[in-house]
Amino acid sequence: MWDAKLLQLKTLLHEVSDLENANALLSWDQSTYMPAGGAEARGRQMATLGRIAQEKFTAASVGKLLDELQTYAESLPYDHNDAALIRATRRKYERNVKIPAQLLAEMSEHAAKTYQVWTEARPANDFKRVQPLLEKTLDHSRQMADCFPGYEHIADPLIDFSDYGMKSASVRNLFSELRAQLVPLVQTITAQPLADDSCLHQHFPEDAQLTFGQNVISQLGFDFKRGRQDKTHHPFMTKFSNGDVRITTRVKANDFAYAFFSTTHETGHALYEQGINPAFEGTPLNEGASNGVHESQSRTWENLVSRSREFWQYFYPQLQQAFPGQFSHVAFDTFYRAINKVERSLIRTEADEVTYNLHVMIRFELEMQMLEGSLAVKDLPEAWHAAYESSLGITAPNDINGCMQDVHWYGGHIGGVFQGYTLGNILSAQFYDTALKAHPTIPQEMAQGEFNTLHNWLKANIYQHGSKYTAPELIEKVTGRGLDIAPYMNYLRNKYGELYSL
Repeated sequence: MWDAKLLQLKTLLHEVSDLENANALLSWDQSTYMPAGGAEARGRQMATLGRIAQEKFTAASVGKLLDELQTYAESLPYDHNDAALIRATRRKYERNVKIPAQLLAEMSEHAAKTYQVWTEARPANDFKRVQPLLEKTLDHSRQMADCFPGYEHIADPLIDFSDYGMKSASVRNLFSELRAQLVPLVQTITAQPLADDSCLHQHFPEDAQLTFGQNVISQLGFDFKRGRQDKTHHPFMTKFSNGDVRITTRVKANDFAYAFFSTTHETGHALYEQGINPAFEGTPLNEGASNGVHESQSRTWENLVSRSREFWQYFYPQLQQAFPGQFSHVAFDTFYRAINKVERSLIRTEADEVTYNLHVMIRFELEMQMLEGSLAVKDLPEAWHAAYESSLGITAPNDINGCMQDVHWYGGHIGGVFQGYTLGNILSAQFYDTALKAHPTIPQEMAQGEFNTLHNWLKANIYQHGSKYTAPELIEKVTGRGLDIAPYMNYLRNKYGELYSL
């Protein structure tokens, strides 16, 4: 009896997944190869697929099927895959059934249109062109939140989508605790002379940069037989199946770090997705546990690994071979200090580890204010500049490097995404600290070009589970405790204490 019901559920979930993955493919194409003239039709196509997927998944028959399977789920151990599937599907169903399919379709079509306008308006520094679209995005975001009445704060449902179990109040409390420790560290470091990073700002041919980056990530474990890399305006990772996980990057000819660390960041996301149990294909289990857990992996591979001394002890000779004219005369310590330069800067994706979270906090507070209604979209540029002046002591000369720099508000909704980056930073250190306790030789192995021990530990403890466990469950299971900023702050103080003789 249960086998037949479970097969029925999985068949339906696979159909929904197929529609969602086809939609993701259209989105990937829009961000990479689609001509600008295709934007209007593409938005309509994506909206149609999204609406059909939503209607199919939220049909009353699905709820009935889940009810019928509940007895079976309760008869199983909590960590049984079938129990987890029924539990995760019910949680997703109960959330999605509250959202009208038409609203999702409208949001999808609008997001596709807004993204295309943003790609044109940003380089032109034309915020007014995208402003009315962003106002509609804000309205959509509020409508989405209002599908879940009874919230303490209007952002809570949006945060819960990405980071289950968290609310604006808990995020704000965490940010306050972190800021209290980060700000003095930033002040101490930035009071010193800036590290010389001129070696990173020479001429680096685009093809050579891409080739070097691809060679590196293949050694980290990215499987090019199940993935590829392309260029886009704002880097991202996407997945169409366990056998098709794609990353994107962007390149500047005069900035080596720009493409390289975007590549290793997105590789972290991809390694997670490539490492999920193949048995979860086509079901709600076939994705990361949360936005924060996912970002922990991108930040692990971008920062804890590929900005580490041990990583470059192995790869710097290869970099010198790839760019002899640029790096043959540059001492290792000069290069290492350059890629870990700490400064008050404008661009989140290029920010150093010490100041990065201040960028996130600024965005989080601005979107809270927009959702609350205390900040109008038309006033966002001015508010952005004021926030950067207050938190980092600098002001962007334009909106290109101000409120138009991140794609998130212009290709999705407002609220619920940015906090995941800081949660990811905290968790990256907490998970890595746990991995080091199990395998203290990981740094030494990295210096020899061996990354399998770390990669395999992450696969065994995090990746394979997909969303079998909620983020709080997974964190407790892996580390033996809840979310904890101590390992992260210890990591920053140790690494940058050595770099800046603190």
